[in-house]
Amino acid sequence: MSVEPCSDCGSPLDVSYFAHHETDHEADGNHIPSPIHDPGSWVSLGEGNTPCVSLTTLGGGLSLHQLYAKLEFLNPTGSFKDRGAATMLSVAREHGVAELVEDSSGNAGASVSAYAARAGIKSHIFVPADAPEAKLRQIRAYGTEVHPIEGSRGDVTAAAITYCQQHGLVYASHMMSPYFAEGTKAFAYEVVQQFEHVLPDHIVFPVGNGSLFIGAFNGFKELREAGEIEKIPRLHCVQSRNVMPLVAAFSGEDWSPESATKTVAGGISIAAPSRSWQILDILRQTSGSAVAVEDANILRAQKDLAEREGIFAEPTSAAAFAGLDALVDEGVIKVGDTVLVPVTGFGLKDEPPRQDA
Repeated sequence: MSVEPCSDCGSPLDVSYFAHHETDHEADGNHIPSPIHDPGSWVSLGEGNTPCVSLTTLGGGLSLHQLYAKLEFLNPTGSFKDRGAATMLSVAREHGVAELVEDSSGNAGASVSAYAARAGIKSHIFVPADAPEAKLRQIRAYGTEVHPIEGSRGDVTAAAITYCQQHGLVYASHMMSPYFAEGTKAFAYEVVQQFEHVLPDHIVFPVGNGSLFIGAFNGFKELREAGEIEKIPRLHCVQSRNVMPLVAAFSGEDWSPESATKTVAGGISIAAPSRSWQILDILRQTSGSAVAVEDANILRAQKDLAEREGIFAEPTSAAAFAGLDALVDEGVIKVGDTVLVPVTGFGLKDEPPRQDA
């Protein structure tokens, strides 16, 4: 289950399906093409089938009377990453992998640890030394071996790769693995079913490496090609103003990884996304937009979401709602449009800073 990049261009690989018969790997509302050949290898904790709820209070404040949240934090480890981890660990199990390495700032590490435990695979998770303690506690709970690394997020990845090379282990990177993004496409299939094929006009994502963003697009694309839907919603990307490589590339602004500073939205604090070209291409294909938001607006959105709708999201998830405000202000999203925002992670994973009484 190699996660080596393309030898020609250096980009991460994607999964493709080649049918021997017309019905092989055919997408429909009830069947999702999968890279798993042996059903007995499937590793699951009951991920997926997360609910969509109407946000009447927040929507009313934005003059959006059809605003919905898909509660991805109701996946088993509290984030959407379980979708990708289930598929990636199933492929690992099918290939007889006994020990693997991942690097993650939190949610992916927790998810890979949990699904590795479920599969009986030993895991090593390399994390930033300053990762949120709540996330580190969760990662450790699954019995993984945690390797805290000082330095930048890039230093963490480099240390994980070096460890793999030194010990001959599989590098099961959620950023590089074609199977991780493949697992997240079930999000799109669920949206089609939940909205009874009358899809939202817009879906607004918090985007770092883009695994949910890319997976959702791939799922919608499969369903469109199968004739299940006519068009794909406009997919929008939200980043923190402190770490905004995709927004800068999309809008033609000057930005470099050296410009990155710490952000409350740690889950999207990725200065050099491995699939940036793919994300930008999807934005163009779906007539999407990319916006950057200030950390203060992210924390305000987190507070509003909890106090006005009863949904406690981590700051990374709240960034999408701050971005929604910006997209409405810019006229990208208009009154009368139907909008869906995935709430990608639970608030207890990355609690907001305490305020003085």
